[in-house]
Amino acid sequence: MDVLKDKNYVNQSSIECVIFGYEDKTLKVLVSKLNFKGDFYALQGGFILQEEDVDEAAKRILEERTGIKGIYLEQFKVFGKADRKRKTFIDKLIEANYLEQGEEITSSFSYQWFTSRFISIGYYALVDIKKVSPTLTELDTSIEWCDIHDIPDLIMDYNDIFEAALTSLKEDIDQKLNAFNLLPEKFTINEVQEIYETIFEKTYVRTNFQKKILEMNVLERLEKKYTGAKNKAPYLYKLRELKY
Repeated sequence: MDVLKDKNYVNQSSIECVIFGYEDKTLKVLVSKLNFKGDFYALQGGFILQEEDVDEAAKRILEERTGIKGIYLEQFKVFGKADRKRKTFIDKLIEANYLEQGEEITSSFSYQWFTSRFISIGYYALVDIKKVSPTLTELDTSIEWCDIHDIPDLIMDYNDIFEAALTSLKEDIDQKLNAFNLLPEKFTINEVQEIYETIFEKTYVRTNFQKKILEMNVLERLEKKYTGAKNKAPYLYKLRELKY
């Protein structure tokens, strides 16, 4: 059980990542089912190595879980409540999976390490869902995209972290112009409108929305998107190179 004794992690600190993707007019989040008996579901998280910058740790965790580099990443909140239900979760997991070894496990270094008070740094990531190859760790039995309106009950305080990430995303969109990171490299204005309508759960007047987006002056117009249909072909756009 003492799997952490040789790990060079920063004590009582962690990274919690909320990874958002978009598909079929649905905003989704990447959720893991842990490889234990019982319904234990989690966001994507990990620990910080002593020699790592915090942002570098977040990038490493995201790359390990998605298989892609250069992900849009935003630090949104620090979670530091004294009781974040870590011990409750670990004790429940042990009871469901290691009942006969309970006393041995609860006296181990790893148990004490995992059940200590943790301060977590929250990041949300925005990805082109078609580029992501979700990667299982030895702790996962599955990792899947879930509709944000249909996520399972998550371990510890992860439901609160998810809600805080979603709120932060909505607050950031106009200022940081980051919703485009959920789209493929080339997209139409109509696809941008669909993303905004999905995230904010409201309908926009097409002409007003198009005017607002183009006046941001962050898009580069490309060739038209010919589909073979009779209607007028829309222009494709891509995001200008921005410094976040």
